[in-house]
Amino acid sequence: MAFAPTPQPRTSAAAPAVNTRVALAVVTTIFFMWGFLTCLNDILIPHLKAVFELNYARAMLVQFTFFGAYFLMSLPAGRLVAHLGYKKGIVAGLVIAGIGALGFWPAAELRIYEAFLGALFVLATGITVLQVAANPYVALLGPEQTSSSRLTLAQALNSLGTTLAPYFGGVLILSSTVKSAEQIAVMPQAEQIAYRVQEAQAVQGPYLGLGIALFLLAVFVFLFRLPALTETTEQADHSKHTLREALSHRHVMFGVLGIFFYVGAEVAIGSLMVNYFSLPEIAAITEEKASKYLMAYWFLAMVGRFAGSAMMVKLSPRKLLATFAAGNIVLLAITMSNTGMVAVYSLIGVGLFNSIMFPTIFALSIERLGPLTNKASSLLIMAIVGGAVIPLLQGMLADRIGLHHSFILPLLCYGYIIFYGLSGSRPDASAAKGA
Repeated sequence: MAFAPTPQPRTSAAAPAVNTRVALAVVTTIFFMWGFLTCLNDILIPHLKAVFELNYARAMLVQFTFFGAYFLMSLPAGRLVAHLGYKKGIVAGLVIAGIGALGFWPAAELRIYEAFLGALFVLATGITVLQVAANPYVALLGPEQTSSSRLTLAQALNSLGTTLAPYFGGVLILSSTVKSAEQIAVMPQAEQIAYRVQEAQAVQGPYLGLGIALFLLAVFVFLFRLPALTETTEQADHSKHTLREALSHRHVMFGVLGIFFYVGAEVAIGSLMVNYFSLPEIAAITEEKASKYLMAYWFLAMVGRFAGSAMMVKLSPRKLLATFAAGNIVLLAITMSNTGMVAVYSLIGVGLFNSIMFPTIFALSIERLGPLTNKASSLLIMAIVGGAVIPLLQGMLADRIGLHHSFILPLLCYGYIIFYGLSGSRPDASAAKGA
């Protein structure tokens, strides 16, 4: 999934243009890495669910921890980047994320689920710092009039990471999960313990490799002579306004809920897709094979982002948003009322219609806000915590009514987005005057 860019600061006239293209190439690899790490959670969930014999609600604590860290650490991350600057902030984010990735090694040795969650929280904290530092830095790497194209390129690399993560995660992690719960139950106790240990350790190699890659990237960024850019701070103009003042505008308030429900629905579907496709009545395939379909889900989101961007040149963003949300409701209704490959393909198709939702909701929510834009942006970014709450709620629902019918929850989330596109996104009179 893509996150909105931080409002753009001004560039320094002294920034050496000679390094700009190379610097952009370096920084966009960071977008790829955090997209890869974020989507790898969708592989981690079914693996840890099998290792620790978790119900769906407990398995969803992976996303609750990850996106909860984003919610809790976004403001401290902003202060850290303001203190260190963009370049050192990026380095700090990479190092913190690397420490979190290395934490998977002792967690696997201890075979304690909470230890995995602790390592994941540290990893997510590092990614949060990267979000805060890298987005504005990319915006500054060149002329102001081309900043949007640079951010689009960087977000495309983020989408590439989310597309490739399921493939590598399936091969490196899920390929070792070859026994069903029934097969494990009839094994002798000693063999069961040995098998669980082996399964837990399957994450060690991949996350150790990711940790090393993050540290090496941190060293490279630290040593690389990135262009010197003017830092941004919240000046007195922004301090006059409050978050409550921004939230008083109806399209901001409804937009915060829109981001909450959209991110929650997107993350919940991706998190449960591997387990869903593995069900006997759906596709009855291995988790490794199911991860390939998850890859298609994220690939369609990447394709739809570019297609939707072109469509919005001629079509109303509000109507397109409502239409795409309606499309997802139809697809979810199809998957819940069918079995076999019809249920599989209809759920994968949701990725295509997810594509434009985050940037469109975000843009409509900050429309005509003037000096309140930064405060509204902060609220919208914090609403990404929906990625922690909705998957957990769907997990609890799946434990009660079954995974097949638990998709009623994201369906309702998309119902709200239809309302937002058609009505809730329209600014009130005070916003229309530039408030």
